[in-house]
Amino acid sequence: MKKTIYLFISLLIMSCSSGGVGDDGGGSPPPPPEPDPPSATNLTKPANNEVCETGTSISDTQSNVEFTWSASANTDTYDLKITNLNNNQVTNKNGLTSTNTIVALDKGNPYSWQITSKNNETTQTASSATWKFYLSGTGETSYAPFPADLKTPESGSTVARTSEGKVKLSWTGSDPDTSTGLKYTVYIDKVDGKQTPNDNNKELDDSELEVAVDAETIYYWRIMTSDGSNTSYSIVFSFRTE
Repeated sequence: MKKTIYLFISLLIMSCSSGGVGDDGGGSPPPPPEPDPPSATNLTKPANNEVCETGTSISDTQSNVEFTWSASANTDTYDLKITNLNNNQVTNKNGLTSTNTIVALDKGNPYSWQITSKNNETTQTASSATWKFYLSGTGETSYAPFPADLKTPESGSTVARTSEGKVKLSWTGSDPDTSTGLKYTVYIDKVDGKQTPNDNNKELDDSELEVAVDAETIYYWRIMTSDGSNTSYSIVFSFRTE
C-alpha cells in the first residue's frame, strides 16, 4: 500500500513539473501569417493622354465615361479617383468589386484618374499609375494643353535658398494634341500665385526655372501652359523659404 501511494505522489510531482496534464510544453502557438498585400492594377480605359474621349452624351453638358482596369492580385475592392484638372475637383467611387464602372462627367474638361487596390485583411494598399484624358465638348476640334503638374518645391514645404538667394521650380507639361512646342509662364508672388509675372518668366521652353526669393517668406506659384492657340493653368502651390 505504501509503495502504491509513493508511486502516485511521484507521478503527481512529475505531472506538475512538466506543466500539467494536456500541456505539451511547446509554448504559445506561432502567430498567423500576415495577409499578402494587394498589388497595383493596370489601367486600360480611357487611354492615357486620350484626346478625343467622347463617352456617351447624357445632356448638353455631361457624358457618361466608362473606366476599366485589370484585376489585381490579393484585392477585394477598388477605389476610383477622378480629378478635374481645370478646377481640381475630385470625384471618388469607393468599394468597387468589379473592374469597370461608369461615371458622369462634365464635357470639355481634362481629367486624371487612378485606382487604389484594397484587401479586407490588411491596411496596406496599392496605387496604379495616374492617367489623363480630355473629355470632348460639343464641336471641339482643338484642345488646350493639360494643366502642368507641379513637382518642386512641394506645396506646403519649407525650402532652403541657394547661395545666390534662389529656389528652383520644376514641373511637367503635356498636350493632348502634340508633345512638342509647349511654352510655359511662371506665376510666383507673395499674394496668391496669380499676380502678373515678369517678362523673364514668360514663354519658357524648359520645365524648370530658378527664381530669386526672400528669406523666411511664403510664396505662391503656378504654371500657365500654352500650345500657341490654347492655354491652361495649373493649381497653385505654396512654399516657405528658410
